[in-house]
This record gives sequence, C-alpha cells and structure tokens, in this order.
Amino acid sequence: MLLLGFFLGLAVGIGLWIWQQIQLNRYLTRVTQPLHSHTSKLKVALPLLPRLQREIATLKQHRLDLQQSLQTYQDLLEFAPVGYLQVDEENQLLWCNQQAREILYLQRWQPGQVRLLLELVRSYELDQLIEQTRDRQKPQTKEWVFHPSCDNAAEMPTIKSMMLRAFSLPLPDEQVGVFLENRQPLLDMNQVRERSFSDLAHELRTPLTSIRLVAETLQNRLEPPLNRWVDRLMQEVDRLVNLVQSWLELTQMEANPTMQLQMETVELRSLITSVWETLEPLAQRQNLSLSYSGPEKLLIKADSARIYQVFLNLLDNSIKYSSPNTSIQIQAEILSFKKNHEANSAPPILEINLIDAGKGFAEEDLPHVFERFYRGDKARTHSALQDTNIVGNGLGLAIVRQIILAHGGSIKAMNHSEIGGAWIQLHIPEVVAN
Repeated sequence: MLLLGFFLGLAVGIGLWIWQQIQLNRYLTRVTQPLHSHTSKLKVALPLLPRLQREIATLKQHRLDLQQSLQTYQDLLEFAPVGYLQVDEENQLLWCNQQAREILYLQRWQPGQVRLLLELVRSYELDQLIEQTRDRQKPQTKEWVFHPSCDNAAEMPTIKSMMLRAFSLPLPDEQVGVFLENRQPLLDMNQVRERSFSDLAHELRTPLTSIRLVAETLQNRLEPPLNRWVDRLMQEVDRLVNLVQSWLELTQMEANPTMQLQMETVELRSLITSVWETLEPLAQRQNLSLSYSGPEKLLIKADSARIYQVFLNLLDNSIKYSSPNTSIQIQAEILSFKKNHEANSAPPILEINLIDAGKGFAEEDLPHVFERFYRGDKARTHSALQDTNIVGNGLGLAIVRQIILAHGGSIKAMNHSEIGGAWIQLHIPEVVAN
C-alpha cells in the first residue's frame, strides 16, 4: 500500500508539472506573437533607416544655418547706424540694438529681459505708432520731438530733447519692428548753415549798396556806348540786392512765421487786378492775357502786402514760362463744407487755381519746386528780365509757400491734364462773409 501511494503521488505530481508546462507554453506563444509580427515589419523598415537618418541630419544642419543667419542679422543690426527695436503682441520689448538703446536712453533694459516698452520709454508717440502699425498691418512713418527721461537726477541737465523719425513694419505673430533715426544732428547742422547764410547776407548788404551808389555815379557821367556796361552792372547789382533781401526775408518768416503779419480784410479780386497791372508790360511782350473766373468780391483776413507778394511771384513765373498769345487763368472758388470735408463748425476755405499755358513742370521737379534755389529747367535764365525790377533768384516760390503757410493755408504744384501748363493751387482760410 505504501508503494502504491508513492507511485500515485508521483503520477499526480508529474501530471501537474506537464499541465503547468502546457499553460506556460500557451502564455509564451500569446506574448511572443506580437513580437514576431513587429520583427517581420522591422525587417521591412530597416532599409528606410539610413534615409531617415540623412533627413534628420539635413534638418539639423538647416537649423544651424538658420541660427547662424539670425545671429549674423542681429550682429549687423547691433552695429547699424540707425536704431532698431522689436516688440511682441503686448508691446513688450523683445530686442533692440545699441543705437536704439542710446537714442531712447534704455539704461534699465538688459538683453534677454522682456518688459513693457512704455515702462522703459516714456514716449506715447512711439507707442501709438506701434499700435497703428499692428492695426493697419502696413508700414508707418512718424516724426516727433522725443523728451528722454532719466532715473538719475544729476544727469537730467545733460539730456536734451531730439527730433526722431521712426519707420515701423508689421511682423508675424502680431509683433512690430521699428527703425529709429535721430534727426537732431541734421537739424542742428541746418540751423548752423542757416545762421551762416543769414550772417553772410547781412554782411553783403552794405558793400552791395556801396557798389550800387558807385554805379549810379558812373551812369550819369558816361556817354554811349560806354554807359551800357554800367547799365548791365546796375542790373546785376539789383539782382544781388534782391537775392540778399529775399533770403533775409525768407529766413525771418521761417524763424517766426506770424511775426510780420498785419492781418486785415483784403478784397482779393482787386488785389489780383492790381498785381496784373504791375506786370502787364511784361505780359504785353508775349501778348498774354489774364482770365479770371469766380466771385467778383472775395474778402479774406490776411496781410495785404504779403498776399500781394504771393500773386506777384506766381503771376511773374506764369508770364515768364507761358507760350506767346495764350491766357493765364485764375479760378477762385469758396469750398463748401462737404467739398472741404470739414465739420459744419469749420470756416470755409478759398481755393485759387492759377494755370498757365506753358510747358509745365517736369515730373521729377514737382516735389522740389518750393525748395530754395531749385531751378528744374536749366535753360531758364534771367536774360528775359534784365530790364525790369522783377528778377528771378530761385527763392520766389519758397517765399510764396512760407507766406501761405503763415496764413494757415496750403499750396500745391501740379500740371494741368488738359492744358498741359503749370498749375498752382492755393487754399487760403479766413474767408470773410460778404
């Protein structure tokens, strides 16, 4: 019995062991089946690995090239002669170069910091420019006088205001980039030049007066044909005197536009007629006539002498450059509120169009016709006016523009599309109701 029990127990144990092995084999089969499937797929994908590695290497190299290019551009901007700054969508300063830090006195900002620009730079004009650029999604330009702020009170007396010009452009992700130009050195240089020219003009007045007195004395003592040389000398001296006087006058008006204005009620139609009568001897040489259209009575608040000078210079130019046997047109119109795009409370504006029948302005000259000494047509000389007191000096239109601006108006030069001649358009405010 004991032996039978031993064998029976051994058989049961062997049976349990065999059953466990079968179960284990089944489990291993289930577990390893996905592995065999992936292995077969891996064998198929193994040839693609080298290509994938090459693509990854190419992307890494491209990323390095982009980083190097970005660093190069930042280095260029860092040493650029103009300032540059960049802000994010919340107007936080992301980066700026050395020139921008000097222009805007960004002493509290360090590279890598992200701070609100308005906290660093107390310039609402700059902040407004950035907002306009972001809203309109177009490049913008703005000029303003920047008054720097400084934390150190001891340095405040040494900090000066400056004229800035900014060019902004929209960037991706609502960011904005701004280029800054400090125009103050240029303005200072221009002021020094203007003072130098004015001082020179003052100094020239006395010797020119003396030369003219000597020429007048010789003119009375010389007989023909020798006196013609003195006559020519007198004409050139008069031209220089008028040039000096015009320069001084223009300089004074630019320094203080309203300093010499004597405002009164002026009847413009009569004033234009008076100017034409003064110039009529010149107009008769080319058989020119004046054509006026508009209200017969035009009353404006203006300086009568200055407005007379405006039309004297404009009609003088029209006569000089008009074709013979033509007419010079003056068209006057009081603009209505709708046409003037003004609110109902705004006063009306007088528009005057002066059109001649000459060759007109060259297109490249139009932006410069009101600049000092600018003479676009090199063939235009003073010879036609040598026997008159009205001498061209390249300052006439510059003076006209300054007088109109002093009266709060505007002036524009164009070419007439139908006639082809020069077209000067004036807008003069302060129209007096009849």
